[in-house]
Amino acid sequence: MALGNQRQLLALSAILALTSVYSTGVVAQEASASGEVRRVDVAAGKITIKHGAISELQLPAMALVYHIDPALLADIKPGDKVKFTAQREAGQYVVTKIRRSD
Repeated sequence: MALGNQRQLLALSAILALTSVYSTGVVAQEASASGEVRRVDVAAGKITIKHGAISELQLPAMALVYHIDPALLADIKPGDKVKFTAQREAGQYVVTKIRRSD
């Protein structure tokens, strides 16, 4: 193999390796769970939910503050039992779907 081809192959391998590292970090982890709403802060776009362990997100049973689109909070209040879908995005937990389950 000519030296020029070896360099091109090496450069291509390096690019593919870097691309795979960046692409795996972009994938958000997602899970569905149920819990009880403890606090709602519409202005800040946050909700506190007490829930059991969520293994897909590597969370033990706890009360956790999640980020949430304020539009999803229209019918949600403290004390409500809820089912929700959450994601971990760049180290933050975000509720993407929520509904009352009473």
